[in-house]
Amino acid sequence: MAIKSVIYKVNIGIADIDHGYYADHALTIAKHPSETDERMMIRLLAFAMQAHQLDTMCNGDAVIAFGPGLSDAGEPDVYIKDFTDQFQVWIEVGQPDDRAIIKACNKSEKAFVYAYQHASHVWFKGIETKLTRLNNLEIYYIDYELSAQLESMAKRTLQLQATIQEGQVMFSDGDRSIDITPQKWL
Repeated sequence: MAIKSVIYKVNIGIADIDHGYYADHALTIAKHPSETDERMMIRLLAFAMQAHQLDTMCNGDAVIAFGPGLSDAGEPDVYIKDFTDQFQVWIEVGQPDDRAIIKACNKSEKAFVYAYQHASHVWFKGIETKLTRLNNLEIYYIDYELSAQLESMAKRTLQLQATIQEGQVMFSDGDRSIDITPQKWL
């Protein structure tokens, strides 16, 4: 008998002061049985950081959503699609191989990778030269101590606030807050 995904309900208020984007999102996240809470929370962080692209790139004529995640490696973890069903933004979480990143860049206007494990430095050094020609790619690193703190916020029902200012994200669940400054690697 296969283990089923765990469903998380998340209400997240995003105040992206850097981009003038302010919105509330009610999300249902299906966490794959092999996905960690840490990875799921990094997906939420990436969602919050790139939600402004709905307005910036698409003038609000698009949808932002979670992909199937670990259950389909050929699809993005988070994406923005316009109403013609074209990917505008493709977001990968973790340490995808260079072929997956190149595919993401070819299928979308902008691609982002959010790396978060301590081995990410080794991963990035191994593929950095293969990615430098990709003009529509940005890679961010989330310090593993901060991602562990973010993981500790994971609950089946979440009320979160993400405030983004000067490249820093303050994640708050009402009881505590975490300040995260993603390091841009590419």
